[in-house]
Amino acid sequence: MMNPPLTHRQQLERCLAGEKTSRVPVALWRHFPVDDQTPDALAAAISHFQRLYDFDLIKVTPASSFCIKDWGVEDQWNGNFEGTRDYNKFAIQKADDWTRLKILDPRKGHLGEQLTCLQLLIREFAPHTPILQTIFSPLAQAKNLIGKDKLHLHLRQYPDALHAGLKRIAESTLRFIEEAKRLQITGIFFATQHATYNLLSEDEFLTFGKAYDLQVLQAAQDLWLNMAHIHGEDIMFDLVADYPVQILNWHDRHTPPSLAEAQKRFPGVVCGGLQRWETLTIGNPTTVTTEARQAIRQTGGRRFILGTGCVLPIIAPHANIQAARQSME
Repeated sequence: MMNPPLTHRQQLERCLAGEKTSRVPVALWRHFPVDDQTPDALAAAISHFQRLYDFDLIKVTPASSFCIKDWGVEDQWNGNFEGTRDYNKFAIQKADDWTRLKILDPRKGHLGEQLTCLQLLIREFAPHTPILQTIFSPLAQAKNLIGKDKLHLHLRQYPDALHAGLKRIAESTLRFIEEAKRLQITGIFFATQHATYNLLSEDEFLTFGKAYDLQVLQAAQDLWLNMAHIHGEDIMFDLVADYPVQILNWHDRHTPPSLAEAQKRFPGVVCGGLQRWETLTIGNPTTVTTEARQAIRQTGGRRFILGTGCVLPIIAPHANIQAARQSME
């Protein structure tokens, strides 16, 4: 009698343990513009995407503003092919505004709506499919509260005020994670956007980035499937490689280290291998499969999840996404 196929959870549990699995796990995620403005519509869009491709985990991707709208920012979707929205009103106008940020109640407003979205997805897919809620680092949230052009000015000219704001952002984020944990999420997808030499020095990242990242990640320590995403190029990989997460994801096809090198420097699972624009968007199923097999050769198919370095463009063809999923069968 044949054994029943492994659930997505079982596949990932074996992957994390470094054991051989029946196939390499696959996970792709994307934004859902327009749908991401209400919890019901976002949950329905994510559910449809998951039922279509049957990935090994569900990375819940709300608009980046979900965690800061209750502080007064405004944004809109202008047709970006990544599905991201543009900010047209910022909450921070002057340095003193950082000290006026209130600690948000995660059960109310836009944070409360995101909990509703999670509740709907968990009801449908748990416990067989892990569900990860996106959490933006405090510094990434600060960037969207003031605008990326002004953040660096405040970081260097008004460091005490920015620290006051980051403490409030971190506390609000901690409270949201605690509420999400009560809903039985599997883990968080922690997105850091400033661990790159293109934006900060190492000392600046350690002081304004990592110090607050570790505070937030402390709240997720008892979850078994946390992933950190290092956004950008020329990244500070080793400064994030000791974060208390099980999985690391970065733009491995565009910036060092390679998957193979990263496995020597990070004890957990690496996620990547596919170029989201060159391969999954303007490539074809053959190029997708070729790139997936190259990634397997790099990693030996262990401690590895096939994915992209960031969100899948919303214009990526169905055949290419399907090829990524089927390439591991």
